[in-house]
Amino acid sequence: PLFLNLCCRLPPFGSALMSTCPPFRSPIDEEGVHDSFHQLIAEQSQNGGLSDAIELQELQRELDEEGRDDVPYLSNPGHEFRGGSEGRRDADWEADEHQTDPLIDERWSSDTLKVLSSMPSRTIGRSRGAIISQYYNRTMQLRRRRQSRPSIRDFSRSARPSIRGYGMEADSTDAQVSKRDRLVNNLQNLSVSDRIRMLRAMPLSVAEKRELRRLALQKERNTVPGSKIPCCSQLKYYIIIAARHSWYSWLSFMHSLQLWQVALKRVSGRFGSGVLSYFLFLKTLLFFNFFLFLVTGAFMVLPQAVHPPVLAASRHNFTGLELLTGAGYFSDTVMYYGYYCNYTLRTSCSDDVSVTNGTRLHCVSKHHSYNMPLAYFFTIGMSFFITCIILVYSMSKSFGQSFRIDKSHSILAMKVLCSWDFKVIKKPSVKLRSENICTQLKELLAEVNHKNVKNTVCQRLGKLTVHGLAWAICIASTAACVFVIYCFSEHMRKHTSRSVNKDALNDPSLLALPVVVSFINLLLPGMFNLTAWMEDYESPSLHTYVAIGRNLMLKVSVLGVLCYHWLGRVAADPNIIEKECWESFVGQELYRFLLMDFIFTLLDTLFGELLWRLFSQKVLKRRRRPVFDIARNVLELIYGQTLAWLGVLFTPLLPAVQILKLLLLFYIKKNSVMMNCQAPRKPYRVSQMTTIFITLLCFPSFLGASVCVTYTMWSITPSTSCGPFRELKTMFQAGKRWVEELEKDNPKLSVLARAHSYLVENPFFLFVGAGIF
Repeated sequence: PLFLNLCCRLPPFGSALMSTCPPFRSPIDEEGVHDSFHQLIAEQSQNGGLSDAIELQELQRELDEEGRDDVPYLSNPGHEFRGGSEGRRDADWEADEHQTDPLIDERWSSDTLKVLSSMPSRTIGRSRGAIISQYYNRTMQLRRRRQSRPSIRDFSRSARPSIRGYGMEADSTDAQVSKRDRLVNNLQNLSVSDRIRMLRAMPLSVAEKRELRRLALQKERNTVPGSKIPCCSQLKYYIIIAARHSWYSWLSFMHSLQLWQVALKRVSGRFGSGVLSYFLFLKTLLFFNFFLFLVTGAFMVLPQAVHPPVLAASRHNFTGLELLTGAGYFSDTVMYYGYYCNYTLRTSCSDDVSVTNGTRLHCVSKHHSYNMPLAYFFTIGMSFFITCIILVYSMSKSFGQSFRIDKSHSILAMKVLCSWDFKVIKKPSVKLRSENICTQLKELLAEVNHKNVKNTVCQRLGKLTVHGLAWAICIASTAACVFVIYCFSEHMRKHTSRSVNKDALNDPSLLALPVVVSFINLLLPGMFNLTAWMEDYESPSLHTYVAIGRNLMLKVSVLGVLCYHWLGRVAADPNIIEKECWESFVGQELYRFLLMDFIFTLLDTLFGELLWRLFSQKVLKRRRRPVFDIARNVLELIYGQTLAWLGVLFTPLLPAVQILKLLLLFYIKKNSVMMNCQAPRKPYRVSQMTTIFITLLCFPSFLGASVCVTYTMWSITPSTSCGPFRELKTMFQAGKRWVEELEKDNPKLSVLARAHSYLVENPFFLFVGAGIF
């Protein structure tokens, strides 16, 4: 409460936080007993700062004299200032010295006393002339460090660091000018580091500090002509200044490269940390896909695009429907698995190719070779391995920040005293920063003031019954939808097997399964919200976590059925669907699912946010707007990212599609949130929200995708007529064949072959290594 009282008296916070400041109690209730002013004086005396101790003693006397700064006043903001004449203050000086200061009894630490003595509420009466006089004395003391320092009693009252002067008149203009000139002269005689340190410590505006620095540098140039400075020294100074300016310009440029910085600040200021966590998570997913796109594009797509395989004469024409189905014209491009060749790319070989399956028969030259199957295998494996490292590191870092900082008891004090950035000078930035801090303080106060209501036994039994009924409805509806997807996918597989004509590969009926799944993903979360309204959770954060759990149950169940459909039905028996390349068919399915998920997300934004806001305002004549559903939107992001990770093996350019989707989704969601949504009626701080998102992305999403991709590469037989792994029993044998070729060319590398057979081919060591990691 003490910190909030001080914060509410600050100019940037006064108007914004007056409504959030609760009744205050005595600082005795605050945790932590610290040292008093006497300990600070003792520390300064031990360090040789005798005069600083004298100044602090005077400062303490003036604090004892003021009624505004004692503890009873801090606990009672309505207390009026009871001042008298200046003569009466001087008469009571010695009497107040013997009184007990409540701050001394509290034993505050030296850092706390320094912060309190420099707060605007305690320095509001100090004139500009007094500040200049004070720092003129400090510069004199710094220059005469080895000499005896004059006592502070020898200076006039205006030259002391007074914190009283609420009724103090400003110095005259001539006196200020003379003090300013003396201060400039002293700053001129200081070293560069001491001058910068002194200017930074002055409680003046940035413009006045710049003016003092300019005057000091101007006098220094006039005193020391440039002709007396050696050329080498001038060149050294110019190089140092140029290097410093270049470094600051580089830092400013790197700071400007931060993606969506201003937009994220606006969202955080208006809607709080919960909605902000969604956009931060979207930004994280964008970087993951950008990394995956760079790796696959550099080592798989680009080499194959430079050396395209020889294809059959009959190719599909572009009709426009390919943008929705992903089939047709796109089937014969680098977008899908079936386009990639199974031979080593060499620049001098171009004729010895079998047109039927694109297999390289013979090539004499071995210069500039690129083994495409090996590159495909190791690129997918290394990209997943590096992504796993980044995810685990991000998760551990997020866990550390959540449970080390967010659980600290002093986070409210840090937010009050350390949040404001004094480099912010533009009015829009100041307003944005004030809204952001105000929202964060509301969330912190809501968390501090939250009280668990004690219910009776009957009320507890009633709530447990309602919760059990809600969970039963959610589980039953999820199971029913999963069963519908299972049956409909089997029906679509049989329908596709009857479509022998190749033109049916571009049939709009291929969109039926993605549309059904996307519709279920859109409909069921609304029913989950209805059951949560029936449960009536008191804590908004608990409501968010329960919604995340139910949506996660739905997404995992749907993805499990789809993975069984692709890997257990299509891949296990590709002759039923009569496709030459089942890998490309699965890649097209994943492309359609990703596209339909994006389209249904846009429909949800249109009907669930925009039209509902217009209906509420125009028809119902209510000013309420919909609240942004964090759980559903975040789980939609995780669902789409899981599809991207599953499809990178079959569709190497699927991360590029996901990048485009996330970019469009950010701007659409941001504008929709700012125009159509309102902040939560109960402000709450979701301290571990980002940690939960990263954890869900790592374990159910990435782990499940990695298991499916590993199972495909280790156990499922590839197609015999397409792709880089044709004529192999498994994709994994590409690495084994490469090791055998190395051993045949150089028998000394037989150790490498044995190590590969024991460490890589044996799944026991693989799972042990994954568990240790």
